[in-house]
Amino acid sequence: MNIGLALKIEQALNIEEGYFMILQLYYDIEEEKRKQNTEQPDLLKLRPVLFWDTKMEKIDWKKQKKAVIKRVFERGNEIEKKEITRFYGKEIVNEIISSNGG
Repeated sequence: MNIGLALKIEQALNIEEGYFMILQLYYDIEEEKRKQNTEQPDLLKLRPVLFWDTKMEKIDWKKQKKAVIKRVFERGNEIEKKEITRFYGKEIVNEIISSNGG
């Protein structure tokens, strides 16, 4: 949203000046944080063979967490299970592995 449009809307709706630009700024900050968030588990603790059907660097560890957790707990060793549990947290891992086919 540009400043001119924000001012017009604020005037028309009798909203405090700067309100929409502050909202836009917070949105921009969140978008930038999302782009920079390349958080991933320690890949040195995960065998590439575990993800034989994809390149590990292409995995979206947040969006595909359900598939990642299921695969590691079906086929992974204890080191891999510990790393995935550390990365996602016990609560999320337990929720996903205890769900029935979900």
